[in-house]
Amino acid sequence: MADKSKPRRGSMGYSPRKRAVRQFPRISSWPNSESSEVKVQGFAGWKAGMTHILMRDNNPHSTSAGQEIRKAVTVVETPPMKVLAVRGYRNTPYGMQTAGEVWSNTSESGPDGLMPRLANDTRGKRDIDEGRKPEKRAGRIPLRNGDNLEQSFNALKNESSNLCEIRLIVATQPALVKSIPSKTPEIMEVGLVGGDINDKLDWAKDRLGDFISVEDVFEVGNTVDVVGVTKGKGWQGSIKRWGIKLLSHKNSKRRRQGGNMGDFGTAYVRKTIRQAGQVGYHKRTELNKRILRLSNPEESEITPAGGFLHYGEVNNPYVIFQGSLPGPAKRMLRFRESIRPKPDQPEIEITYLSTSSKQGV
Repeated sequence: MADKSKPRRGSMGYSPRKRAVRQFPRISSWPNSESSEVKVQGFAGWKAGMTHILMRDNNPHSTSAGQEIRKAVTVVETPPMKVLAVRGYRNTPYGMQTAGEVWSNTSESGPDGLMPRLANDTRGKRDIDEGRKPEKRAGRIPLRNGDNLEQSFNALKNESSNLCEIRLIVATQPALVKSIPSKTPEIMEVGLVGGDINDKLDWAKDRLGDFISVEDVFEVGNTVDVVGVTKGKGWQGSIKRWGIKLLSHKNSKRRRQGGNMGDFGTAYVRKTIRQAGQVGYHKRTELNKRILRLSNPEESEITPAGGFLHYGEVNNPYVIFQGSLPGPAKRMLRFRESIRPKPDQPEIEITYLSTSSKQGV
């Protein structure tokens, strides 16, 4: 008779399961590319909700090839982002470290005058080298604002042989999104890829202080990685947290617990023992989520009758992703170029997009 065996319940691959540090995630790595064209690798938006579409199955190897199939999709509102600064990195024995950065004049207001707050929100984050002692500033590219752009970019270019990477510092525009409570712009870093260091610096110089849209970064059909913080569920027991089996009804006193936490001899509980703790509100990355549409509410209506549940109306450019994304409505999600790209996928042909009420009527 064969030995009884089964897979272990509950993956330890995501341990420790603790709360995220903040609501919008930090992306620490960006994919490499040999492209000669300079382009931005990331963007951000707010999750509005889900709906469904009908699309043509253009996969010739599928059993439903040529037929209409129904797919669940997620809508993310993505207003333009402002380019605040360009930052250069250099390699050191301790890893990549900031070599210098050039900031734009953030006191200028954006479209419709909805960015006047940005100057105050970025105050104290520029010209931080000005207070350093001269000996501390030696060998470091100065951080300057928009009054010395030419001089600052020339300083970065002179150090281009020592720079290993160029990235942009951008800000969101929550003032354009009516559905979210916070109107303070979030400042984040995005990767810049293509060409050499000088090409990236020239590209960034032309767009410093300007706005970039999601259409400047991604195209329909691209597969991207979506990084977000999942919906928090608080402290939960080991049954819900790890999916372990209920004990027998003849067990003493309790059923929703582990059967054994270790031996009596050492009285030591190993970290692999599945116990109660925090569930949800974790930073998670979903790989290769496909973009089905990039559009504007003026071109095609996306808001369902009565609005998205717990969100409302979408009034800015939006992205439709196939499948679900982490987090509840109103939570910020970040996108980056796929770090493990899939081969070419079949062409997308959407035949119907549901805007029926999500209110259960």
